[in-house]
Amino acid sequence: MFKTLKNALKTPDVRKRLLYTLLLIVVFRLGCYITVPGVDSIALNDAMGNTQGIAGLIDMISGGAFSRFSVFAMSISPYITASIVIQLLAMIIPSLERLTKEGGEEGRQKINRYTKILTIILALVESIGIYFAYQSSGIFVDNSFLTGALVVVGLVAGTSILMWLGDQITNKGVGNGISLLIFIGIISGLPSGVVTLWNLIVSNGAFSTTGLLLAIGIVIGAIILVAGVVFVQQAERRIPVQYSKRVVGRKMVGAQNTHIPLKLAMAGVMPVIFASSFMTFPAMIIQIFVPDIASQSGFLAGLYNFSIATSTSNVGIGYSIANALVYLLLILGFTYFYTYATFNPAEVSNNIKKNGGFIPGIRAGKPTTEYLSSVISKLTLFGGLFLAVIAIIPMLLRFTNLNIAFGGTSILIVVGVALETVQQLESLLAMRHYKGFLEK
Repeated sequence: MFKTLKNALKTPDVRKRLLYTLLLIVVFRLGCYITVPGVDSIALNDAMGNTQGIAGLIDMISGGAFSRFSVFAMSISPYITASIVIQLLAMIIPSLERLTKEGGEEGRQKINRYTKILTIILALVESIGIYFAYQSSGIFVDNSFLTGALVVVGLVAGTSILMWLGDQITNKGVGNGISLLIFIGIISGLPSGVVTLWNLIVSNGAFSTTGLLLAIGIVIGAIILVAGVVFVQQAERRIPVQYSKRVVGRKMVGAQNTHIPLKLAMAGVMPVIFASSFMTFPAMIIQIFVPDIASQSGFLAGLYNFSIATSTSNVGIGYSIANALVYLLLILGFTYFYTYATFNPAEVSNNIKKNGGFIPGIRAGKPTTEYLSSVISKLTLFGGLFLAVIAIIPMLLRFTNLNIAFGGTSILIVVGVALETVQQLESLLAMRHYKGFLEK
């Protein structure tokens, strides 16, 4: 990785992309400290001393922007939710399905436009809900309509700016902009994690042997977890493909042996991000209509506690176990959905057949499609279960005395985005060297 970064800094075009990405990341971090107009900073420190539940999850993704009630307080979560909704609608609305599969670049731009429009709508709804949820906490200078409008407009504008920053990083920088913003938001909490480990070792000014052993265990566990995530993210199943001799123009092209690389976790970390947003969405909606739902009982309170169990241990182990099971099923479902959305066995099989190829031992056509579908199904099941286990186990460990700063979901996102960014950096370098070779 360090060699790739060194080579990137030596290449003018890639270096320009890196510096541009770094500049936008700095803008993002600066925006996390700009408080929304109409907020009382003194009252804010008292009210946001301990963010739990849905607020804690948003605060983690936003890099602490929510606890500061900055313009980026909602982070990019409305965009993620909008992406989920649009992709699900594409499965049931024929016109959207045609745009997704056959629209090409123009279709992709239209889908992107629909996603942004829905993002603004969801951001407006969520910002209104946040305002009413914290209206009674006294963090606003007053409860007038003008103050409420300023807060709502500030939050929606912040999400819009983050969408723009994400697009700019994707188009002119390095990596996927939306994923990179989430990545930066999560790792911004790393210093506080180091402080937590230090407090385990040195408690009230006294050295603790038990705390030291616990800290070492947490670090070793995190290293093993990261190594496992890297292994699964990089692992692939190679399907051999043979091409017979064929005529290309006036030449006879000889037989070729190649392979189809199928990633074990083809969907990456997107299923985890989607499942997290999907699980916490009911809590956001409930808070809009019932701001003090956390102190109530009944069906809505139960649904709220079930929804926030992903990000807090204050709701009881029963809610957390039920939440973990649904969370697992959602991750598996989104893994299959995202995998088959990016890899179509029938299309790959037809391309192999058109080019005179075949998989050894498998007939071309429908048998090849069935074979690829079977392989993809098994790989996706293992990859989805791995993602689910990594995301759920640290969530259940919150009921022990272990205070883990970074959960499995955070590690999955951080490692997955880091690997994806490095791979794109390597692709840019390979493309640059290839162009240079042609020019010579």
